[in-house]
Amino acid sequence: VQLAESGGGWVQAGGSLRLSCAASGSIFNINVMTWYRRTPGIERKLVAAITGDGDTRYAESVKGRFTISRDNDKRILYLQMNNLQPEDTAVYYCAAGPGPTYWGQGTQVTVSS
Repeated sequence: VQLAESGGGWVQAGGSLRLSCAASGSIFNINVMTWYRRTPGIERKLVAAITGDGDTRYAESVKGRFTISRDNDKRILYLQMNNLQPEDTAVYYCAAGPGPTYWGQGTQVTVSS
């Protein structure tokens, strides 16, 4: 069971990035998939979540700017991030299952002002 994020990088404020998370095996049958982020010294915080039916939930700080989606056939979870701001700088993790149970290794997103 593996989750592998990609798509992180550096961008100027106001820019966009799309994160992807490739999931292996039957893990993608897990109902809820999520994106978290962590900045140094701060616990990982939920950014967005999506159920198997496509219902979504977002942290207040990213509502209207980030969009979570999933492609069940390709087993990929996405996070489209628009109008990025310096406070969005963090390591972003995808996760799956209750808890969550499974975690990716994380991808760094850096937004400069």
